[in-house]
Amino acid sequence: MGYIDNIIGRYKSMRSIRGLNHIYTQQYALVGLGNHCVSNLLPVIQYLQLPLKYICCTSEKKAELIAQKYKGVKETTSLQDILHDDTVSAVFVAANPHSHFHIANEVIKAGKSLFIEKPPCENEMELKSLTDTIKLYGSKHIVVGLQRRFAPATQILQKRLKGDGKRHYHYRYLTGLYPEGDALLDLFIHPLDYATFLFGEAKIKSLDVIRSRDGGQTLFLVLEHQDITGILELSTDFSWQKAEELLSISTDKGLYVLDRMEHLDFTPRRSVVLGIPLEKVFPNNMVATVCLYERNGFIPTIRNNQIASQGFFPEIQAFADMVENKREYDRAFGLESVRHVYSLMSEIHNYTSKK
Repeated sequence: MGYIDNIIGRYKSMRSIRGLNHIYTQQYALVGLGNHCVSNLLPVIQYLQLPLKYICCTSEKKAELIAQKYKGVKETTSLQDILHDDTVSAVFVAANPHSHFHIANEVIKAGKSLFIEKPPCENEMELKSLTDTIKLYGSKHIVVGLQRRFAPATQILQKRLKGDGKRHYHYRYLTGLYPEGDALLDLFIHPLDYATFLFGEAKIKSLDVIRSRDGGQTLFLVLEHQDITGILELSTDFSWQKAEELLSISTDKGLYVLDRMEHLDFTPRRSVVLGIPLEKVFPNNMVATVCLYERNGFIPTIRNNQIASQGFFPEIQAFADMVENKREYDRAFGLESVRHVYSLMSEIHNYTSKK
């Protein structure tokens, strides 16, 4: 037992030392202090102990409270304070979505790294303007905050899909009413981005919209990618208490089912001989479903927190690691990566505005 205890002790010591050695030295700033920022972004920034120098918001009342709650952080209502401070290397932007384009444009011109929450802008024209600004002024590290790309289940799914012949997929994204904003830009951008992130650029093969009297809307789309076709049902006609996000992917090897980034299952395809499904011949010969990922709600570690399983923690850590040159910059997470998504949203918007 002493030998085993020694091995376990060494492992725990190495793990804790590895965590202590992960130190961030660059200065960061945060623009925006809404509910999403306070609930999802700031906890990760504080956990990683990123040197946060500024928090900027438009509310004078909030600014007065920042210094009391976040010790050592400078409060400001002026973006220029951040842009003119050469010690600030990177800026997190999670403000009102309508102001994201202007803020992102200014941060890029200032030559600072940028983490911009979705949506980074409101349309294709603004996105092109931002990418043109990058070409003109140069850019450091830019990450668009579409956190599903960084979710642990996504990493597993990407690796598995590389070796599978893909057939088709079905994506259901169902929420309650959304009267406070643009559902396409604020909500449906997530499944549209995730589908193009996993399967590549897509063309809309068919599209329809159904509107309810109380303001709900449901989009039905058939997207055609290079090697797979998918059906998407995107709706605000259901419930926020029982919101649903379910992605089923049929491949040559079997069926993947991803439930809200929390649970990923794989069921191998059943055998067929001369076109005859053997499950009909041998009904008791069951094929076991394999759980590839599931958040462990019993062990209270950061990796088992929803902030991690949903992708918020790994996306912010990845951005900070890029800024600190601990990770190579990946343009697959930058502004150019959402160009296809904005193209799809533009086509959907043109269609729905005529209905």
